[in-house]
Amino acid sequence: MSKVLHKFTRKVPKWRPRVKPVKLADATPAQLDALKVTPSSTKVSEYVLTLAHDVESLKVRSPLFNAIMYDEGGMSRSERELGAIASSMVNRCVYCAAVHADRHAKLSSSTEVTDKLLARGMNAELSPRDSAIFNLACKLSESPPQANAEDLKALRKVGLKNEEILDLILSTSLFGWANRLMHVLGDPIQLAEDE
Repeated sequence: MSKVLHKFTRKVPKWRPRVKPVKLADATPAQLDALKVTPSSTKVSEYVLTLAHDVESLKVRSPLFNAIMYDEGGMSRSERELGAIASSMVNRCVYCAAVHADRHAKLSSSTEVTDKLLARGMNAELSPRDSAIFNLACKLSESPPQANAEDLKALRKVGLKNEEILDLILSTSLFGWANRLMHVLGDPIQLAEDE
C-alpha cells in the first residue's frame, strides 16, 4: 500500500506517473536520441521517460535544465538548489522539494539550511545571504510582480553579483514550470514498509 505524500522532507520519495513512461526497450530512435541528455548521467528517471512521449519538448528541456542547474560560474550549485527548493515549497511540489533539499545538503555538506526549512517552512531563520536568496525565489514563485528593486538590493547587500542573481532567477523560474509539470504527470508517494 502506498500513499501520496503532502509533507516536505529531505528523503526523496518515489514518483508515481499517471502516464505510462516510455520503456527504453520500446523507445523509438527519436526518443532514444532525446534521452541522451538527461539531468543525471547515472540513470533515466521515470519522470524523464514520461517526458519522452513528447520528443521535441524533451530535446529542449534537458539541455536547458542542465545549463541552468549545472553550468560553471555564476551562483554556486547549492544556492541554485536553494532557489529550486523555494519554488518547490511555494508550489507544494513535495517531490522536487525533497530532491533539491537532498542535493542542497550534499553540495553544502550540511543539513542546517534544509533542516530549518523543513522545520519552519517559509518562516525559517536563515543566514542573511540564504534568506535574501530564499525570499526572492519565494516572491518570484508566488507572483513575479512581487519581486522589486528592494529584493535586488538585498541580494547585492549580501554579496550577490548580477550573474548570480540571473542564475537565481533562472533556477527559480525553471522550477515554477517543472513543479507544475510534476503535479500534472504524477504524484510523490511513500511506499509501505514491505514494498
